[in-house]
Amino acid sequence: MNGDTRKIRVFIAGPFFDQEQVARIQRLENALSRNPQVAEFYSARFHQNQQYPWGSKEWRKVVFNLDLYALRRADVVVAIHDYEGKSTDSGTAFELGYAYAYQKVIILIKEKESVPNLMLIESLHAFFTNVDSMATYDFIRMPAQPYEGPFI
Repeated sequence: MNGDTRKIRVFIAGPFFDQEQVARIQRLENALSRNPQVAEFYSARFHQNQQYPWGSKEWRKVVFNLDLYALRRADVVVAIHDYEGKSTDSGTAFELGYAYAYQKVIILIKEKESVPNLMLIESLHAFFTNVDSMATYDFIRMPAQPYEGPFI
């Protein structure tokens, strides 16, 4: 790919348990696909290892280990803060803690009206309110954009 400036590997963290969540993840995948600085992204919904029965011991082990491998390999984690109620998706929260421990850049996107947890907002590098922002975000310079607002 001569002249290609894409360099960044992105890990997408976020729930995809219902149609609304899947649609939001798909919009994020599309936005990242349009950003010329993104070499690739990992979206767990494409890596469900269907060669094993869903939920089996083998499936759980492979999905878990692949997820952690992709997190370690990523340059940036883009997380969707998508919940209603008092707590975020536990899988997303785990992925963010793991990413922070590995000193990954964390970008948090919150489109829904919810109040984020202190631990999430203090771990992030940049905060956005729309997944489409990732189509034009400068992943090379990585400008910081802190969260300003209420938290729990």
